[in-house]
Amino acid sequence: MRIGVLTGGGDCPGLNAVIRAVVRRGVEVHGHEFLGFRDGWRGPLEKVTMPLDVRATRGILPRGGTILGSSRTNVMKVEDGVEKVRRNLEELGVDALVAIGGEDTLGVATQLAAAGLNVVGVPKTIDNDLNATDYTFGFDTAVQIAVDAIDRLHTTAESHHRALIVEVMGRHAGWIALHSGMAGGANVILIPERPFDIEKVCDYVEARFARQFAPIIVVAEGAQPKEGTMELQTGDLDSFGHVRLGGIGQVLEREIQARTGYESRQTVLGHVQRGGTPTAYDRVLATRFGLHAADAVHEGDSGVMVALRGTDIVRVPLEEATRELKLVPVERYDEAEVFFG
Repeated sequence: MRIGVLTGGGDCPGLNAVIRAVVRRGVEVHGHEFLGFRDGWRGPLEKVTMPLDVRATRGILPRGGTILGSSRTNVMKVEDGVEKVRRNLEELGVDALVAIGGEDTLGVATQLAAAGLNVVGVPKTIDNDLNATDYTFGFDTAVQIAVDAIDRLHTTAESHHRALIVEVMGRHAGWIALHSGMAGGANVILIPERPFDIEKVCDYVEARFARQFAPIIVVAEGAQPKEGTMELQTGDLDSFGHVRLGGIGQVLEREIQARTGYESRQTVLGHVQRGGTPTAYDRVLATRFGLHAADAVHEGDSGVMVALRGTDIVRVPLEEATRELKLVPVERYDEAEVFFG
C-alpha cells in the first residue's frame, strides 16, 4: 500500500513526531510505502510531493514545525477540488491519506472520506479545541511557553508597578489562556467563551494594586467585551473564513490605563507559542497518535481520527471530531475566577 501524509493549518510542536511515527510503524511493521504531500491540501491538489521514508524522518522528533510544510489551502473552495484530489491520488498510486491537522484540515478530510477516499485523521492544534479527544499535541508546549513568559513578566510588573497584559492564542476557545493563566498565577483571565466587563477587569486591577502588588492579565486573542462596552477592530478573512485576530491586548492596555490611571503594557506572544521544540509530553502524545494512525490505515479503517481518551488512544469518526469545537466549560472558568483580583 502507498500512503500519503500531509500537515495542514498552523504549524504546531509535535508535527514531526507524528510524521516520524507514522512512517516508522508503516514501513517497518506493516511494510507500506509513503509519500509526503507538501504544504497541506495544496499537495494533493497540485501533486506537490516529496519522498518520505525512514531515512527522511531520522532526527526530526525534537524539531518544531513540519518537514512537509503547511498551508491553509481549502480543497472545498477550489472548483472540482474533491475530484482533483481523487484524480491526483490515483495518478500517484496513493491508496490512502493520513491528514494531520486541526478543525479546518480535518473538516476537509471528513468531506473527502464521505466522498469515498480513504482518509485517517490525526488531531493537531495548540488551541486544544478539537472535539472527541481529551488533548491535542502542541497544547502542552504552547501553555509551557506562555507560563515561562508570565513568570518572567511578574518581576517586571512588580518592579515598575505596571499592569501587564499577556495576549495568547485562542480564537474561539480559551484553553491556553485558562491553563497558562492558572499555572502562571494571573490575576485576571479573559477567554472567548465568557464576554468580559471592562469595568470589572479594572476593579480587579485596582484591587491588586491596593494590596501593593502588580496585576497580570492573560487574554486569549479571541476574547470579546460585553456588547456595547468596547469597540474592537476586525481583520481580513483567510480561505476558511476566519478573521485574522490580534489586537485585544493593545485595546486592554489603552482602556486599563485610561480608566485606572495605572501604567499598562501589553505583550503579544503570537507565533512564539507554536514554534520551537515540543515538550516531552507532546512528543509522546504525537508519537502515539502517529503509531495508531498507521495501524488504522493498515486495517483499512477510513473516515476516523485517532484520539486520546484518558490514557488510551482510540478511534472516533472524523465527523464526530469536527462537528463542534471543544470549548472551556463554565465550571472550569469558575475555578480560575477564585484567584482573580
